[in-house]
This record gives sequence, structure tokens and C-alpha cells, in this order.
Amino acid sequence: MKLIEILLVEDNPGDVDLAREALESNKIRNNLHVARDGEEAMAFLKKEGQYAAAPRPDLVILDLNLPKKDGREVLAEMKSDTLLKSIPVVILTSSKAEEDIVRSYNLHANCYISKPLNFHSFVQVVESIKNFWLTIVELPKEQ
Repeated sequence: MKLIEILLVEDNPGDVDLAREALESNKIRNNLHVARDGEEAMAFLKKEGQYAAAPRPDLVILDLNLPKKDGREVLAEMKSDTLLKSIPVVILTSSKAEEDIVRSYNLHANCYISKPLNFHSFVQVVESIKNFWLTIVELPKEQ
């Protein structure tokens, strides 16, 4: 079975730990990469600098509220890039603002999920993402 490459773009260390824990507690082999801000995420995706040998992610889990370059900018840049636009992007953010939801879908996010406030619900959400995107959905091969 192929190792699934996931790029988590998240600046909150606690949320990174929760996501890692939820993804590790399953039988789906995955390799979680973490970018702590939008600039780091784009360097990873474009294989720049220290990320020259980075794998192409099968899935990006993206927070909107990031330092340096926010998630909306990352999403817009990804979806306007011929080499990156086919990578599915799951927005996982604390924002429940209707304008963020609409804008994310207008920028071609594949889904939008508001982060739950408690630990158990957060783990359930990450497991649901994993179950849907890594078990049911056919992901595109690298182009």
C-alpha cells in the first residue's frame, strides 16, 4: 500500500499534535509533513530551498489564520498553479465566518471544516478527514 503524503499547514502546536495523534491511530500509512506558516507551505509545495526533495502531498490540510502568508493566500496560489491545483485542499480552521467559507469555496477549496473546541471532537474531525480523503476518495496521481 502506498504511503499517503499529507501536508498540514498549521501554526498552533497543540492542533499539530492532535492531528498527528489522530492520523497515527489508524491503519492507513501516512507521512505527515507540517508547515507552520503560509510561506513555509508554499516553499514545501514548490520544492524550494530546504524542501527541494519534498514529496508532492496527496492532501493538504490548511488553516486560514497563519503568520507570514495566510491560508487564503496559500489556497489562491495553489489553485492558480498548474502543478498544484489538482491537490485536494481541506480547510480546517477556527473561523466560522460566512465570508471565509464562501471565499474558500470560491478559491476552489475541496471542503471547509470549522475546528471543534474540545479534544475529543477535534480528534473525531481529523479521523473523519482521514477516513473520507484517504480511504474513500480516489486522489490524483502526481502530474
